[in-house]
Amino acid sequence: MKIEQDKVAQIEYTLTNSAGEVMDKSNGQPLAYLHGHHNLIPGLEAELLGKAVGDKFTATIAAADAYGEKHDGMIQQVPSELFQGVEKIEVGMRFEAQSDQGTQSVEIVAIDGDQVTVDANHPLAGQDLTFEVEIMDIRDASAEELEHGHAHGAGGHHH
Repeated sequence: MKIEQDKVAQIEYTLTNSAGEVMDKSNGQPLAYLHGHHNLIPGLEAELLGKAVGDKFTATIAAADAYGEKHDGMIQQVPSELFQGVEKIEVGMRFEAQSDQGTQSVEIVAIDGDQVTVDANHPLAGQDLTFEVEIMDIRDASAEELEHGHAHGAGGHHH
């Protein structure tokens, strides 16, 4: 069986950035995903298409096909008073913020007096990413998985 639309695949992976730093890895806990349902970044899903159990490969995914390019419009200054209840605001802290587009995750990237600069870009936006992948299992998706749009069970989503 090969990875194709509506198959659930389990993969072991190691993710590194362009400097070779490990950003994430499965650590013996394979990730299960439903192929063709946007459960993974587009570039990695494209690389997985047609692979079979036991296949191993390395793929470098350009930022545009990963978490996208960094957008300056997603970086803004806000007054520090918006962080009421936070004892000490520090660069690197992440918060959930309400915006016109709903809830967004933002990271504090600078503090200048009572002005705080927040970045709503994904932390890996603008970065080319390299994945070392091994295909561990492939199976047909259940009707429930297809209805929900994601894999269930080991390595997948639990309800």
